[in-house]
Amino acid sequence: MTRKAVVICPGRGTYNKPELGYLHRHHAQRMDLFQSFDAIRAEAGQEAVTALDGAARFTVSKYSKGDVASPLIYTASLADAQALAEDIEVVAVTGNSMGWYIALAAAGALSAEDGFRVVNTMGTLMQDHLIGGQLVYPFVGDNWANDAARKAELLADVARINAIEGHDLALSIDLGGMLVLAGNEEGLKTFEASQPVVQDRFPMRLPNHAAFHTSLQAPVAAEGRARLGAELFGQPQHPLIDGRGKIWWPGATDTQALWDYTLGHQVTEPYDFTRAIQTAAHEFAPDLFIVTGPGAKLGGAVAQSLVLADWRGMGDKAAFQAKQDAQPFLIAMGREDHRALATG
Repeated sequence: MTRKAVVICPGRGTYNKPELGYLHRHHAQRMDLFQSFDAIRAEAGQEAVTALDGAARFTVSKYSKGDVASPLIYTASLADAQALAEDIEVVAVTGNSMGWYIALAAAGALSAEDGFRVVNTMGTLMQDHLIGGQLVYPFVGDNWANDAARKAELLADVARINAIEGHDLALSIDLGGMLVLAGNEEGLKTFEASQPVVQDRFPMRLPNHAAFHTSLQAPVAAEGRARLGAELFGQPQHPLIDGRGKIWWPGATDTQALWDYTLGHQVTEPYDFTRAIQTAAHEFAPDLFIVTGPGAKLGGAVAQSLVLADWRGMGDKAAFQAKQDAQPFLIAMGREDHRALATG
């Protein structure tokens, strides 16, 4: 029997110390594909992806940089997306933040090599400019129950801070029960001072992350458009759900508009991952939500997005857990105990 799946590609922050060697462990037979990526890196005078993945030691200072993290995450995620079991039918593809670029390749709107070019170019530009920063802060409690009032309160505080002279702060990503905020140092610091510490770790800064998905990234978007032409983009083979919840359908996609969104709105406006997941659930009613590796962090945000929509009667964490324990429908390929459920 065919299992219908939505494939979800992760963004930055998912290739960490435990993921070192991911490509060699899980995809040793794909070295021909990886060598084509290494050749693109070599043209730019950059270290090979296979060498980065095969290194003896992981350091946060190096591996969290955009020009290192982005190509590694792309390569691992795309290889996972191409390694699904034969009984799995991909009904839609989406991603979080940088994961949108991976989703374009996983859905066939970009070739594997052109997708790599897009990710490597944008990751390098982000790192070279490194405009602003990001932090994460939750608006739900430990039970994940929706707290719309708390979310509104936090966003009002963001708007208040952004209105202060010399302060930039905006919503970067709507990420399940979390808000990813981005801005300049003054904006981020003022928010950190204005909100209580929760769960012993939030507000949490994200190392080597720029102010993604805000107007501060306009120079990066402009340079990306100058370097990456619309001719790279083709019709997707699977429906694609973007960071607004819009669906790009195979055979009906305006590829110029897809390029324009990818290197325009997607870079400089908030990314609504929650809505993308909820659109996937409501429009495609999948049997499975498969989060490709590396890492498994994004699974929580997918689960929270479904809980926030009260999908299939899941109104809190306990309800999600009960359904997941009875029959796993959220599969994170970066988890050893989940991987075989997707690869067969």
